[in-house]
Amino acid sequence: MRELRIRLLAGVFAVAGILSWAGARLWNSIGTLPSVPLAAPIVLALIAVVLMATALSLRARLKAQRERVPEAKGVDPLMAARAVVFGQASALVAALVSGMYGGTGVLLLESLDIPARRDQAIYAGFSVLAGIAVIAAAIFLERVCKLPEDDDRNTGATSTA
Repeated sequence: MRELRIRLLAGVFAVAGILSWAGARLWNSIGTLPSVPLAAPIVLALIAVVLMATALSLRARLKAQRERVPEAKGVDPLMAARAVVFGQASALVAALVSGMYGGTGVLLLESLDIPARRDQAIYAGFSVLAGIAVIAAAIFLERVCKLPEDDDRNTGATSTA
């Protein structure tokens, strides 16, 4: 399984932000702008909490297993792999959604004197922050579940049997 690349997530965020900003400008020229729902930052924050709780739980279980604590619950490798895949997918979606709300939020900064637009800009800002929290939690989860590297891979040696 390949690791998440910060560069990829930043690229998705930037492209989504630019396209969203351009689309919001075009939509705003018609006279209306799609709203940023209040639920957006809440849902993203909940996903971040679930990812962080999963990472902390797995880290504690792996530590207990490593230290050979009596009656320690082991970590099923398939469950850990599923958690990492969920984290990676969440990080990619969070980068996309955060970029979209970030681009819309930048456009909304032009009209903060209108109360409704100010509220939308606040929701967009919190959505971006919550999306960054999802990405951070996903990267932490990935680091927790990372297996130690095999010595054969590091030295480049191949075994011929």
